[in-house]
Amino acid sequence: MPAPAPTRRPYRREGEEKRRDDLVAACIQLVAEGGTEAATVRAIAERAGVTPGLIRHYFSSKDELTRAAYRSVMEGMTQSVVLSLGDAVANDPAARLSAFVAANFRPPVLDPVTLAVWAAYLHRSRTDPGMRAVHEATYLGYRNRLEALIAALPGRTAGAARNRRDAIACNALIDGLWIEGAALPQGFGDGELLSVALSGVGAILGLSLPDPA
Repeated sequence: MPAPAPTRRPYRREGEEKRRDDLVAACIQLVAEGGTEAATVRAIAERAGVTPGLIRHYFSSKDELTRAAYRSVMEGMTQSVVLSLGDAVANDPAARLSAFVAANFRPPVLDPVTLAVWAAYLHRSRTDPGMRAVHEATYLGYRNRLEALIAALPGRTAGAARNRRDAIACNALIDGLWIEGAALPQGFGDGELLSVALSGVGAILGLSLPDPA
């Protein structure tokens, strides 16, 4: 009687994705620790526990991996902010906007390490068109969500152009406070940055935003 054929292990797509995610995470960790110069192919491979040659299986070049890491950082922050909307009252647009603003001023978004990685990659976007494209796409993704929340506010009669301008202004205010808060966390009192952000966004939009707390 012939021996049974060996059972083939099913191809697991999630295993491939995890290895790719591990390489991206290793790249981000190294940048956080020592800047973009520290994230060499050899160092990334060592941190991820793979051979340098295996990186080419997942990324066509070091630049592609770097762009994936930057995209991961930017999209991760936006995702954390968007998830905060799940705790807001669904039929209260002002409360949803407040929750969106507030999420920018608590971990994991408000974090010195995240700021360091963001700044290092942002610097590269000045000379790397691929990094600049990632920055543009992720910036617009965040700003468009903010604009949609603004457009949904009760009594909002402004047209699309005004909604866009207000979203740009509110985004700039949030970004500026986020940078200072992450760079100098000891320089602000508990809840101070959020209070300034809510009053500032409210002033731009002409309304009073509730404190999510």
